[in-house]
Amino acid sequence: MLNLLGKTTKINHYKTLYNRLLSNMIDENDPNKLIEGEDFYYTPEGYKCFTEKHHLKRGYCCKSGCRHCPYGYDKKTGTNKK
Repeated sequence: MLNLLGKTTKINHYKTLYNRLLSNMIDENDPNKLIEGEDFYYTPEGYKCFTEKHHLKRGYCCKSGCRHCPYGYDKKTGTNKK
């Protein structure tokens, strides 16, 4: 049988598979995992938009001028409205 893959290629392939499996396991058990409809939703343009609940769960304002910012940050003035 002809061996088309070198030893290094095989090792990298298995490392990639292992990392994918590991990241899937971590994601499933992550208590901070985002839940669609609860922590975020997709806009008609396809962007992820965080909900007020997600911002409160995070615990601080990121000062990005988010649509649902519970902290009242105004990106235009750089101040908090609330």
